[in-house]
Amino acid sequence: MSNCCDTSEQKKHTCPVNGKPYTEVPRSTVIHHVNTPWMQSLEARRYYFCDDPECDVVYFGSDDSTISKNSLRTVVGIKETGSDSPICYCFGVNRQQSQNSPQAKEFVLDQTRKHICSCTTSNPSGKCCIKDFPK
Repeated sequence: MSNCCDTSEQKKHTCPVNGKPYTEVPRSTVIHHVNTPWMQSLEARRYYFCDDPECDVVYFGSDDSTISKNSLRTVVGIKETGSDSPICYCFGVNRQQSQNSPQAKEFVLDQTRKHICSCTTSNPSGKCCIKDFPK
């Protein structure tokens, strides 16, 4: 299993819509979240995750191709404001649950320590969700 919570520096590229730099996301992450991947033209060499809530783009390629929210089968919690917006994709924790149930974060932390998570493919960002929990 890969170390999904590794915070080492990843290569960056600028979002063609908002002009801000973002980190690379594995191709496998994109394929797991895009709607009907067998019908998509996913030809970029590398993909990046745009976490700007104001930007409709979720993924963009090294060739500046874009994949917007409406092209995904997954709700991207960081791009939404509702209480049911996902925070942890591996264990199904939403924003409201994370605020009302402190044991939810503890459970996720425990499972992450045990490497019982699938952040790389489950989370649209390809990264661990721990930083997304409310302080």
